Amino acid sequence: MENNKTPGRRKRLDSKGKLVISRLSLHEQVADQVRQLIVSGALPAGEKIPVGELAEQLGVSLTPLREALKVLAGEQLVELITNRGARVAPLTVEDTRLLFEVIAGIESLAAELAAQRITPEELQEIEEKHAKMREHHLAGELDPYFELNRDIHDLVVQAAKNPVLVQVRSQLAVRAERARYLSITSRQHRDESMEDHEGLMRALRARDTEGARKVWKLHLERSGEETCRVVQEWEDSAQEARAAAQ
Repeated sequence: MENNKTPGRRKRLDSKGKLVISRLSLHEQVADQVRQLIVSGALPAGEKIPVGELAEQLGVSLTPLREALKVLAGEQLVELITNRGARVAPLTVEDTRLLFEVIAGIESLAAELAAQRITPEELQEIEEKHAKMREHHLAGELDPYFELNRDIHDLVVQAAKNPVLVQVRSQLAVRAERARYLSITSRQHRDESMEDHEGLMRALRARDTEGARKVWKLHLERSGEETCRVVQEWEDSAQEARAAAQ
């Protein structure tokens, strides 16, 4: 199994800036680690998960790892196969297209509501993360860029102040995160993404609800298109490999 670099896990700080110690159970912590491996592609889509090797890599026994895989199966990131272990759920062009249709609608609504309801403190937090993300983008540093991008999307949803929207979006967030990570591999797409983020910041500052909705919908549609392009390349390569093996 490749030991690829994964997106950094988010550190939680309290109001005094001190690190919050995780209270998650062991299998939940393991699920978090495996989830990051899947999102980053270190555990490739459609591939069987080498459970024994992975348990050794994470420094845990098989029991918490198996419980973690059940959690990830519930998130549709893993498929459990009777008497055959588990594999990372495959990504298909059609599934990706359908996912981003929904995500684009949900998050563009969140941006519209956020432009109306965001507090000065919330806007300042997004401003700071946006500035840091721009720095990482210019430096070509993908992992911190991705983490800050993810944080901004989360904060926009929170600023909408609609618990129903937050709940619905959270059910799709992990699946969308895996797809979004694929889309940042293209420098051209990252350039377009930064333009979209700049547009969102202008709309939030101006409390332009329609502008925020439009730019965020375009942003998610572009991410979906780029991800579908990458997934299509995977499917084409896999088909060529199968044909060559015959």
